Amino acid sequence: MPGPKRLGTVEWLICIIAAIGFAFDIYELLMLPLIIKPAIAALSGPLVQAMVQAGAAPADAAAAWAPGGVEYVKWARTLFFVPALAGGVFGLLGGYLTDRLGRRRVLTFSILLYALSALSAGFATSLPQLLVLRCLVFIGVCVEFVAAVAWLAELFPNYAQREKVLGYTQAFSSIGGLMVGGAVALAARFASDLPAILGNHEAWRYSLISGVIPALPLILIRPFLPESPAWAAKKAAGTLQRPSIAQLFSPQLARTTIITTLVFAASYGIAFGAIQQLPQILGGPKGHAAILATAKAAQDKAVAEAKAAGKPVPEALKLRQIGGNASDGAVAKVSIWQEIGGLVGRFLLALLAVPIVSRRALLRCFQIPALVIVPFLFWWISQNLGQAESLQTIKIGIFIAGLFTVSQFSFWGNYIPRVFPVHLRGTGESFAANIGGRVLGTAAAWLTLTFSQAVPPNPVKIALVGAVVAGGYALIGAILTEWLPEPPAESHDA
Repeated sequence: MPGPKRLGTVEWLICIIAAIGFAFDIYELLMLPLIIKPAIAALSGPLVQAMVQAGAAPADAAAAWAPGGVEYVKWARTLFFVPALAGGVFGLLGGYLTDRLGRRRVLTFSILLYALSALSAGFATSLPQLLVLRCLVFIGVCVEFVAAVAWLAELFPNYAQREKVLGYTQAFSSIGGLMVGGAVALAARFASDLPAILGNHEAWRYSLISGVIPALPLILIRPFLPESPAWAAKKAAGTLQRPSIAQLFSPQLARTTIITTLVFAASYGIAFGAIQQLPQILGGPKGHAAILATAKAAQDKAVAEAKAAGKPVPEALKLRQIGGNASDGAVAKVSIWQEIGGLVGRFLLALLAVPIVSRRALLRCFQIPALVIVPFLFWWISQNLGQAESLQTIKIGIFIAGLFTVSQFSFWGNYIPRVFPVHLRGTGESFAANIGGRVLGTAAAWLTLTFSQAVPPNPVKIALVGAVVAGGYALIGAILTEWLPEPPAESHDA
């Protein structure tokens, strides 16, 4: 086993760029739960009018598109699941291309794809347009993660150094979560001061556009970084085998592929089944008492300021927008605690990755607590939405839930490169991460939204269904981990 590599300028630059890339990946993935409610409200106007013109009563059409209504739930499920499905399918192709064309080239293309798509999404004029752009964002994100992990794993052949580099760079994913929560809160606060987009000052549009900002250093620097040395050496020597998905199901790799994919899906299912539904639970017309009070206070302030200045009182539509922006900002501030917990969890996993030799034991350190804590937390939330003082407890609970759930995502970045050979590393990781995490795992959001559908929307039901769905995924993951293959033994010398 080679000794630790001395980190020069190039190595440090690669680690920094990878960390920014991981942060931006999560930034984009976590954007939707925070902006989906106002985005659907803003873009559904023509569809509501179409229902009225087709003969529906205006009140019935409005109810169908209100949070929890039939049409709202249909589009919410679509925006959660279809981009994940597109990311999974095309991300799998991206993993194959990572093995065929090299890590660096695919990384550069992926960052350009999702940066431009994120920027364009802020100017969407219809729900189908937003859906297409979110699909492109997901495709870029799914390819980015796979190629970046393969790149880092091959840059550091020493076991202990590789585990630390992968662990600590992936920890920056949670920085991306903090950034998106902060971006949504800032957009909500300063929306009225920013240039109008399509004639309005809607905070969700500025939030989406902000997704391009972290991409700028990646676009400028990443094309000039070196290719993976392990991949380049095999390519130059003519010994790089052609990858194929079929090889993942050969007798030597079938168990690794199947179990890794399913347990990866379980990790994502905990997050998307419950934790990522928290904005739907806290916001909305029947959300948490403290959030509703924040929206009402913002509306009252706008009315008072208008009267004091001798100006007309804002119209009802404008007041709803003001209240919605304030509500979105308050929810984003709660969601930040999940990402702080995730950040702590990712660093904790990075610390434990070397001393805990068994990968099953390492995963269970986070998996078992999540199995207990997440379902209990969301059941408790369902019982305490009407109590304004419970918001502080929710922040503490979501911090702990994030710690034990989000840390599992870093586990996979450390684990997968050790169980697939170089020529299949991108393909194998892509199958597990994209088919498992992005498709099967994200399907948990579809299940929660489907079985919690109610008119008017019932956040208590969303919390209860989320507790059941997340608990089911967590239980399946905990059981299947018993058959998770241990990677080949390596020297643990630092």
